[in-house]
Amino acid sequence: MIDPNAIWYGRHPLGLILAPLSWLYCSVVQLRRLAYRKGWLASRRLSVPVVVVGNLTVGGTGKTPAVLKLADLLRARGWRPGIITRGYKGRGGGGGAAVPRLVPPDGEPGEFGDEPVLLARRSGCPVVAGPDRVAAGALALSRGDVDILLADDGLQHYRLARDIEVAVVDGARGLGNGRCLPAGPLREPRARLGRVDLVLTNGSGPGDDRDGGYRMRLVPGAAVNLRDPAVSKPIADFVGRSIFAIAAIGNPERFFATLRGLGLEVEGRAYPDHYPFAPPDLLDWPTGPVLMTEKDAVKCMRFAGEDHWFLPVEAELERAFIEAFFRKLEAQTHV
Repeated sequence: MIDPNAIWYGRHPLGLILAPLSWLYCSVVQLRRLAYRKGWLASRRLSVPVVVVGNLTVGGTGKTPAVLKLADLLRARGWRPGIITRGYKGRGGGGGAAVPRLVPPDGEPGEFGDEPVLLARRSGCPVVAGPDRVAAGALALSRGDVDILLADDGLQHYRLARDIEVAVVDGARGLGNGRCLPAGPLREPRARLGRVDLVLTNGSGPGDDRDGGYRMRLVPGAAVNLRDPAVSKPIADFVGRSIFAIAAIGNPERFFATLRGLGLEVEGRAYPDHYPFAPPDLLDWPTGPVLMTEKDAVKCMRFAGEDHWFLPVEAELERAFIEAFFRKLEAQTHV
């Protein structure tokens, strides 16, 4: 089976072969967006400001850390944010069920999805998971003391009216070959990036394309033990040891590159995004330290070993972005 990334971010000939399907896909999504802009399809406006943090590409770009950082910044200025997210592969609101659900901080990833549980644990905000962002937002407003909503993903969910759109771009991979699905990684044509309010480029690299936006970087903290989260270690304690690392995220190589950039000797194993880790998976891992992302850790904590650790990261945003964000928010709330 051909890895889609080889087509989307490389020069695989299937990119050209699939191009006609890409043009058709682009046409359909543009017509759908036009239908909402013209009012042929109805958007629903909720009673509080809505900020959508999304991306144009399939796979991870750093949206979730950006949402967590914005939640912190909003709280510091007196706002009471709630977070809505589609979730992924949960049996509840995140797995395709129409009914959204409030996600408890100790929720099971298999029930709600890995990202909703991570958001609930890290944010301290009410978090609601469900594919219908309007219904999820309404539930967040009814169940929590919320005066602003942050939507983790949902840039293409036009039924939910939004006040600010933030697009996050992977600085290392950019927009790939620039084609829409299935020939490329784009959910919408590249021109859509010029119509959002703010663009955040996560990191830098050969594919860096800021599109007039702002810089974001992910800052790693100390490694946290999965079996006992009260125990942490400076990442320097792992230098000089052979480290096995796993990642079931949109771009596993970003995580492995981060570890190597911290001076670690890493053997990395990539799993499919949102892979549902289970106890038998541990049989494939060597003894000794195993490092993983925090998103993967929420799925492995119940059966982790004593030498299993996750690396938390925090989004660091340019001051210019923060100022621009709050200017736009103030302008929207004083209309």
